[in-house]
Amino acid sequence: MKKKFGFMLVTLFVGGVLAACGNNTGNDSNTSGEGEGKLSIITTFYPIYDFTQNVVGDEGDVELLIPSGTEPHDFEPSAKQIAQIQEADAFVYHDENMETWVPDTVGGWEEEDLSIVKGTEDIQLMPTDKDHEDEDGGEHSHEYDPHTWVDPKLAIKEVEAIRDQLSQDYPDKEAAFEENAENYIGELEDLDQKYESSLSDAKQNSFVTQHAAFAYLANEYDLNQVAISGLSPDEEPSPERLAELKDYVEENDIHYIYFEENASDKIASTLADEVGVELEVLNPLESLTDQQMDNDEDYISVMQDNLNALEKTTDTEGEEVQPEDLDE
Repeated sequence: MKKKFGFMLVTLFVGGVLAACGNNTGNDSNTSGEGEGKLSIITTFYPIYDFTQNVVGDEGDVELLIPSGTEPHDFEPSAKQIAQIQEADAFVYHDENMETWVPDTVGGWEEEDLSIVKGTEDIQLMPTDKDHEDEDGGEHSHEYDPHTWVDPKLAIKEVEAIRDQLSQDYPDKEAAFEENAENYIGELEDLDQKYESSLSDAKQNSFVTQHAAFAYLANEYDLNQVAISGLSPDEEPSPERLAELKDYVEENDIHYIYFEENASDKIASTLADEVGVELEVLNPLESLTDQQMDNDEDYISVMQDNLNALEKTTDTEGEEVQPEDLDE
């Protein structure tokens, strides 16, 4: 009887130890990187989600905070979403000039409890001193242009920044992050080469777009972005600005106007109707729809679509389109 009772105690003890070990295989919020389980990672908007997912691979579960089809410029997280971030192992965002809510939201958090990763770490943003009217008719200033990810070369830098910061906080997963990032960067380099090869022989360098999201891309490949509205796709140009653009399009024999698929195309459509040109989609990748994601579209495939769309302008024969003179 005593032997049987002793056996039962041993069994209970071993079972308890195994159960405790089993409980430690889940998500571990310790940023020292000692946990063996999958990381729980929250990312803000689509390109950050895609870049992070390609770095993390099977080492974690990556979630998108801002719902698909949602405009990220004006997004503010709910209390529930803030709690979701705090419960994760890591939070990855792009830049405070895009996610303007981040400094006030995470400013008081202890980084020992949550790995906070900034995608634009060590990337120089373009300053802008243009003022635009917001939806309420007030003035607000965009100090820096946040749309770096639309340039494949800067996308590579952002992937590297995400890789390096996550590797620092989770050194036990560094080798996997390095391998995953290397494979993905190879794909991004191929994408960059396609842009270089196509756009280096551009017959027209200026393209007219509704959303001023392509300055980094234009700068990288010697193009000239002529934007109808500002850094936010919901900003509307004044009647005077529309008249200026109408004259510019007609004088330079421009055949295409680009608009954002997930935003209102009212302004671009108005201008296109007045001057008799065609509309084409140029996607800033701030958000993909559920349907696009279900169809396995991603950063690289959409950027390839953007290149195909741009080629309709850059491959057009004709006189050189003159850059817009905004000082007149």
